[in-house]
Amino acid sequence: MNPGRSAREHAVVLQAASICLQYPDDHVRAMLPIVRAAIEALPGGDPRDRLEAFLAETATMAPRALAEHYVRVFDTRRRCCLYLTWWSDGETRRRGSSLAALKSRYRASGVELDSTELPDYLPVVLEFAATADLGGGLTLLQEHRAGLELLRLALLDAATPYAAPVQAVCALLPGPSPDDVAAAKALARSGPPREQVGLELAPFGAIPAGGPR
Repeated sequence: MNPGRSAREHAVVLQAASICLQYPDDHVRAMLPIVRAAIEALPGGDPRDRLEAFLAETATMAPRALAEHYVRVFDTRRRCCLYLTWWSDGETRRRGSSLAALKSRYRASGVELDSTELPDYLPVVLEFAATADLGGGLTLLQEHRAGLELLRLALLDAATPYAAPVQAVCALLPGPSPDDVAAAKALARSGPPREQVGLELAPFGAIPAGGPR
């Protein structure tokens, strides 16, 4: 965990990013004022700046235009994949084992997924970290740091506001973010920086991760 931020600040950023990265249906858009208020209560810094930028940019888009943009980014661009084990396992049988292991980790923290999304869906992982097991969730994100950084770079390349929530999450993790794809792939070979933490704190109410569109 970034030692310059409190557990609550980490949890608020993770919860906010979880909501921002979901398909912008009526339910998600209705939660954005809550997200905005929670972010405004954070101290200054890169995570707050990134999330505020996302909210400001998407607020100028009509709901239908934002929804269509989301589909173009996440449903038609293979490199903009929100499923973490896809980055490490691809479409292989090994991925099934990774998903099962992830569910077991959730259960060990007292969480049974009620979402119909897969357990490696980034908004679900962020929700788990924010409201159930902050230390375990951050460790999980660190384990998938290379894929997370490749996603960040792909979203920046796509020139989408959805890069900002991922940037906010990466800013919470130990060590600087890679500057390019080659550096992110090198991170995959060497392994991400690890920092053991053991903190639990719900940020601003239990807001469930969204189901499928």
